Amino acid sequence: QLHLEESGGGLVQAGGSLRLSCATSGPTFPMYRTAWFRQAPGGEREFVATIGGKGGSIFYSDSVRGRFTISKDDTKNIVYLQMDSLKPEDTAVYYCAADPMPARVYDPAEYASWGQGTQVTVSS
Repeated sequence: QLHLEESGGGLVQAGGSLRLSCATSGPTFPMYRTAWFRQAPGGEREFVATIGGKGGSIFYSDSVRGRFTISKDDTKNIVYLQMDSLKPEDTAVYYCAADPMPARVYDPAEYASWGQGTQVTVSS
């Protein structure tokens, strides 16, 4: 398993932007598929976005497509989630997850490594 550490959360007004980062160490991280999930109070962990290993595919949930952008810097072992046009319903704890080859990229149960999460709060 990888040690993942998220950062970049905070409080922002609706319409604003935040950039989350997910950092780890280890030479094999660039080969992993990495995903962002989020969990609102009382809710289930929800898929947000995912990016594959080197040259891998990118997918977004319908609720964030067009507003969020996932990217990675393999030289720094960091995956980013740029969040623009934030809405109050985006308020949640955001988690970074990684796995060498998840069978179902939208399913949190397929990811073996998880970070501790970072809080994102969007005020109206």
